[in-house]
This record gives sequence, C-alpha cells and structure tokens, in this order.
Amino acid sequence: MGTHKQRTRGLFITLEGVEGSGKSTQISHLAKVLTTAGYRVLHTREPGGTATAEAIRHILLTASSKERVTPQAEALLILAARSQHVTHLIEPALQHGTVVLCDRFSDSTLAYQGFARGLDLAWLRDANDVAANGLRPDLTLVLDLPIAVGLARRRTDPSQQNRLDRETERFHRNVRRGFLALAAKEPGRIKIVDANRPPQKVRDELTAIVLGWLKKPRRSSRRPS
Repeated sequence: MGTHKQRTRGLFITLEGVEGSGKSTQISHLAKVLTTAGYRVLHTREPGGTATAEAIRHILLTASSKERVTPQAEALLILAARSQHVTHLIEPALQHGTVVLCDRFSDSTLAYQGFARGLDLAWLRDANDVAANGLRPDLTLVLDLPIAVGLARRRTDPSQQNRLDRETERFHRNVRRGFLALAAKEPGRIKIVDANRPPQKVRDELTAIVLGWLKKPRRSSRRPS
C-alpha cells in the first residue's frame, strides 16, 4: 500500500478519560487503523514517551505511601515529564508530518490536578504552556463512563492498579466532572465518546471521528499568542 500524502505539519490527537475507560486499548487500535490508511503515526503516552519522562512516570505511580506526594509536586513532576516529551518526541514528529496519538496530555492535568486535587486552573494552564512550549492538541477524544464502571474494570486485576486507582470515588468523580467541564468549554476540539458500550462500538465511533477530522484543513497545534 502506498504511503498517504503527509501534511506539512502533522496533527496532534489526544485520548483522555477516567480510569478504566479503555483509552490504552482504543488508542492502540486507532494507531493500527491510521497506519493501514497510510498515515505516518506516533503512538505515545503521558506521563512518559521518553526515557526521562518514563522515569518520572514510575515515581508518580509507585510513590511510597509513607511519603505523601503533594498536589504541587505531582503537578510539577507531570509538567517536567511533559517538557521532555514535547521537546524530544512529540514536536519533532509533528514537524515531520506525523499524526501523533497521545494517551493523556494537558486536559488530564487540568482534570486530575485542577478539578480533583484543587490546584488553581489558571496556574496549571500557564505552567502547562511553559512545559509544552505552547503546544495544544488539535483534537481530543474523551472516553466517558460512570466512575463505578471504570473503577470496577480496573479493580478486577489488583496487580495492574497504581496510586491513582486507589484514590476515593469522590476524587474520580471530580476528575470526570473536570473532563466534562473542559469539553463544554471547547466543543470544537474536545469530543465526548460514550465508553460505557461494547468496545467495538466505541472503536467504530473513534475511528469515524478521527478519519473525518484528518480530512479537514490543517489546524494549528499551538496556542495563539
């Protein structure tokens, strides 16, 4: 199969959602669909994506219960990982016309550290702009489902649970509330997808949205100055 004609600059697509929403499975499928369609694709995740960022991820998800990670420290670690990720992986890929699919990005920071942890949203946005060098997703897909359903999915395998999975249901409800509030403010960029359905139905909707989006005129991946 011939390679799909690449854009001058790639497109940055992120998947977001509460724990247990199925992001990892769905983004892997999207990467395969787009690759088959002839697009150059980079599939990555946050926190993570580079060696330094993955080391920070390990700290964030496995921190000792004997030393509470403060909300401020958590946010700053995530932003440090993002700076490495954007600089060394995402931005170079976009410059080469790659479609970048990222499992979580800045909207997760606002939902988790802002709405759920209580940090100031304006500060988080400003700090994120510095860390990401102004980079913003072109399209964000939020996989939404009831918190009880998502947590039940995650808790079926205790070995896969991390520090965030063990947060209270109230915490996770606030995360979900954050994602829905962000989507209400930016309906042009953020699309809500019902993840409380059979995986194939979710997969089909995500595929239709992304393929349709890729046919649109190119958008800027940077915040207007």
